[in-house]
Amino acid sequence: MFAHLRILSIALLIASASSAADNKPFDAAAAFGAREDVLDMTLSPDGKSVAYISPTAGPGSVLMTQDLADGSKGHVTLVANGKPEQIDRCRWVSNERLVCTIYGIVPSPAVINNVGLMEVTRVVAVDRSGGNLKFLSSSTNEYSTAINGYGGNVIDWLPDQEAMVLMSRTYIPDEHTGSHMGNKLEGLGVDLLDTRNLSAKTVEEPGNSTEWYLSDGRGTVRIVAKRLKARSELSDSGIVGYSYRKQGARDWFPLGESNYIERTGIEPLAIDHDLNIAYVLKKKDDRWALFSVALDGSLAEKLVFARPDVDVNGLYTIGRRHRVVGVSYSTDFNHYEYFDPDLAKLMASLARALPNHPELELVESSMDEQVLLIFASNDDDPGVYYVFDRGTKQLHTFLVARSKLEGVKLAKVKPINFPAADGTMIPGYLTLPPGKEDAKGLPAIVLPHGGPSERDHWGFDWLSQYFAASGYAVLQPNYRGSAGYGEAFMHVNAYRSWRLAIGDVLDGGHWLVAQGIADPHSIAVVGWSYGGYAALQSAVTEPGFFKAVIAIAPVTDLEAAKEEWRFWFNYHAVREEIGEGAYVREGSPAKNAGKIKVPVLLFHGGHDRNVRITQSHVMADQLTKAGVKNELVTWDYLDHHLVDSDARTQMLRKSDEFLRQAMGGGK
Repeated sequence: MFAHLRILSIALLIASASSAADNKPFDAAAAFGAREDVLDMTLSPDGKSVAYISPTAGPGSVLMTQDLADGSKGHVTLVANGKPEQIDRCRWVSNERLVCTIYGIVPSPAVINNVGLMEVTRVVAVDRSGGNLKFLSSSTNEYSTAINGYGGNVIDWLPDQEAMVLMSRTYIPDEHTGSHMGNKLEGLGVDLLDTRNLSAKTVEEPGNSTEWYLSDGRGTVRIVAKRLKARSELSDSGIVGYSYRKQGARDWFPLGESNYIERTGIEPLAIDHDLNIAYVLKKKDDRWALFSVALDGSLAEKLVFARPDVDVNGLYTIGRRHRVVGVSYSTDFNHYEYFDPDLAKLMASLARALPNHPELELVESSMDEQVLLIFASNDDDPGVYYVFDRGTKQLHTFLVARSKLEGVKLAKVKPINFPAADGTMIPGYLTLPPGKEDAKGLPAIVLPHGGPSERDHWGFDWLSQYFAASGYAVLQPNYRGSAGYGEAFMHVNAYRSWRLAIGDVLDGGHWLVAQGIADPHSIAVVGWSYGGYAALQSAVTEPGFFKAVIAIAPVTDLEAAKEEWRFWFNYHAVREEIGEGAYVREGSPAKNAGKIKVPVLLFHGGHDRNVRITQSHVMADQLTKAGVKNELVTWDYLDHHLVDSDARTQMLRKSDEFLRQAMGGGK
């Protein structure tokens, strides 16, 4: 399935940004559309080397390794061509070896009917030199007709055991041989695995209802999650039960439950071996808060951190054992609260040393926590990687995230709130063109986020920055249905409560006009995924207010969106999210295309598993039948995220041309 995955020993030449000395005009679409030069950087256990993912032509990518010593150059360790395999995430398992997750969107095999595309992951290990490539994932044997889409996951990096991992893997037996354990057990189990030669020892017997396992950072599985009350073999109820072990014991005890459809219960995140506790997310006063739960049999609960205004996002960890050192949350800005006093003091000191980079993130540390990998960014700076040595107190600049934007003046992002029609204050972010912060009557774009149960955050965003650089005021509303603001703001969700969510998007546009920021004759709506749905449905709900619509990988028919998942395990969850009733038809842009009165531009990848390309084809067909000017641009080989610099450049350039033709404006 990943036949093109290979190891290369050639050098990689990464093109740097064009400078003034090149005497070339600045190509904004190419600069903003370019993928990051550096992704997912990770630090070796000894703190002397890094590895990171870098883009190649098309959707391809390479794993680079590089020493931190002065004068060292990067080395290509692993290559994936992106058709379909992509390098998703890599971590050091020793100072000379890495483990990576590879994923791809592929056509479903013939043995599975009516399910179209499927996502497949595999886990591989490779020496930093590019040698000794090993596939760590379990695989189906020659007799089995089952399809193993999930390639497993490393749950403990075992820093005290050279090149070893504790890994969850899928066991698929068959009538001839059983599983590789020599029996008929199937499902998700845990192996102690040597990444160099694939020798394995079973640590946890597989179970067909097991969702995942959680280790204590010392090589011991302490928590297991299992699906409960499944409606059928192919229908998930959304209810997960958690069990835990006491230290030194093998028996399981109940820990709690969660319902991810109703967003209730607990969510275990990590285990502190020394304190013998689990860190879990749980609701407090309508918002997710961080609690500790004793794993000694008492289940004694203690509030660790909560905010009265927003949800806790998650934990912050450090070191090879993922020691919990803090928590993250987002108000108007992103925040990191450190529990470790020494680390809190150090990060505050580093923030003062880098005053132009308020977004200071501790990415990773060496095994002894003396060398820290820091990522510093800003709303108008895509980010820089730094290495800090706690022993010498030296901070070294290492690599920039987006070289093509070096030296380019970018826009500032301002947190704002605007009133919805019912008086509810809706948070969001306003990005104005550089040098035009006080301008009035600008061409404007409302840019709702995807998800829908996500939210926009303050910081650099390549899409909004491109439009701002092109002369547009850009508003990113966190409409009702967005995550992070508590259950009441979430409402049911932004599909079943689409009238609220779409109303908020439209009210954001009206606010831009009322404030004098936007020219009422030059205001558009642009969105990706659910944001694309919101863009189209806004044009249905209030025809003519937005003068142009751009929808990237949009949902357009809610009933069809449910049917796309009918033969998948999460069908019940999708059906519950979208719901039933007249509002499903009323909330489907493709069913109401005749109400749209302005031109529409659609983009979609042919390998989109999140939202099938048929959603855009149907929308384009219905718009054409209704006499609405429209265009659909597609790429056969790309997935939902359009991970291709050339494709993104084409999308940005065509979007700007489309907006200028539809309503004028821009630079």
